Amino acid sequence: MIEEIRIEDLGVIGTAHVPLSPGLTAITGETGAGKTMVLTGLGLLLGRRADAAAVRTGSTQATAEGCFVVDPASAVAERAREAGARLDDDGTLVAVRTVAAAGRSRAFLGGRSVPQAVLAEIAEELVTVHGQSDQARLRSPRHQRQALDAFAGPEHLAVLEAYRSAWAERQELRAELDDLVLHAQERAHEADLLRIGLAEVERVDPQPGEDLELAVEADRLGHVEDLRTAIVTARLALAGDDDGSTAGAVRDVDHARRALEQVAEHDPALAALVTRVAEVGYLLDELLADLGGYAQDLASDPVRLDAVQARRAELTALARAHGGTVDAVLEWARSSGLRLLDLDGTGDRTDAVRAALDAAEDRLSSLASQVSAARTDAAARLAEAVTEELGGLAMAGARLEVALTPGDALGPWGAEEVEMLLVPHAGAPARPLGQGASGGELSRVMLAIEVALATSPASGAATPPTFVFDEVDAGVGGRAAVEVGRRLAELARQCQVVVVTHLAQVAAFADSHLVVSKSRAGEVDVVTVSDVREVAGDERVAELARMLSGQEDSTAALEHAAELLERSSVGR
Repeated sequence: MIEEIRIEDLGVIGTAHVPLSPGLTAITGETGAGKTMVLTGLGLLLGRRADAAAVRTGSTQATAEGCFVVDPASAVAERAREAGARLDDDGTLVAVRTVAAAGRSRAFLGGRSVPQAVLAEIAEELVTVHGQSDQARLRSPRHQRQALDAFAGPEHLAVLEAYRSAWAERQELRAELDDLVLHAQERAHEADLLRIGLAEVERVDPQPGEDLELAVEADRLGHVEDLRTAIVTARLALAGDDDGSTAGAVRDVDHARRALEQVAEHDPALAALVTRVAEVGYLLDELLADLGGYAQDLASDPVRLDAVQARRAELTALARAHGGTVDAVLEWARSSGLRLLDLDGTGDRTDAVRAALDAAEDRLSSLASQVSAARTDAAARLAEAVTEELGGLAMAGARLEVALTPGDALGPWGAEEVEMLLVPHAGAPARPLGQGASGGELSRVMLAIEVALATSPASGAATPPTFVFDEVDAGVGGRAAVEVGRRLAELARQCQVVVVTHLAQVAAFADSHLVVSKSRAGEVDVVTVSDVREVAGDERVAELARMLSGQEDSTAALEHAAELLERSSVGR
């Protein structure tokens, strides 16, 4: 609910504090006193378009501040926190809107600057405004459908949610089936290419690291003579000539060892060096033997070299097509085999999707029938309830009709379109809301619908915390005005209701009565804090008398006002 509104420098208002209580609050005052500016200030807090022309002449900016009380655990509170707003422990959420005379507007929520759209999003959940400029909501097919579904009750809403899920599932299955069918030829072509590639890999049968091993072998076989020359040179250096004419490293090291051994007994340190020279000799003997073994294995093999080169060429061609190495080829074959299994199973998947789609269609059709049946029943009940309300709102002979028009196919919200039609008087044709009805009549239709939604025992409508009505009583008087007040009071049992009215019959039903008046500051009219006051007792009777006759001191008007208050109290 709205706890209070503070306004500065907006239109005729200099400074105003508007406290709002639970139940029904009536705002009254002379024409031009500033009641409209109070609603303009509220509209700013609700994220509506800012008009720099509304800034009070001579001021640099207008400011509207409002305190909303919300459930700290509600979705609204969570959305406010997401925007960075801070809520008090008691759930108080402060909204501020400033409008500069130069035209710039700024919005704040819970102490944080936020986009105007955030205020509008929060306000949509907190406040519903009905006035001459708010008829679009009633004309919207989406809102009409939502109102009917809410009126149908919680069980219907649960079935509708199940229908929505089934419809989304059906759409997903349709899209998947369309994709399977549309790209079937592409997948078949891909499978053929994979089979050809895998067959080639299977024919070549590459082994892990084979390309690297063959490269080493090819290099060795291609340089046999160079290797043989190098071995002969190395053996000569180590062993010398066979005839002994040239000494090699082995004999030189052996000669060094014997020379040292002859004198090693004279110095223990030299004995250790003898051991090391002996080890060098052993190593040279092993190296000489290994070179001999290598030389025996080293043989020119042109046939083997040709085979190695041919195998390398085959592997290179395969690797060039699949990653550049044999290991990359093997990885491609592994992943491609899995992909081929998936592609070969597409036919089975297509059949499974078709079966699932048929089942989804059946379930969706069944749920659509349930939704349509519930809407048909609710449409009759809502039309009857609203028509009854209209009869007491100076619209005798008016009738609301809720038409359900079957669609060409099942849509996201059911099998039919919902449209509310108004018969403004007996004998008139039913026409869409907003066509052939005055703004005042539409305001009363809105009131009738809101009362029906809020008071019907079977309704599942989520009633917003606050309703604001402006000129809902336009064009009515007498008994009809009393009925407007009675219905506003009935609605106020469910939520907070604020009404700006010129009718004493409506204001008499209010739980709280605020009067807006103007003062004179020099040559300028202005509304100050003292000019927005709550009246009760004799003051309230005097205000109602003024509204009835224009004379707050008329004895007859005062008696009539007192009678209105008494009857409204009894009527509730």
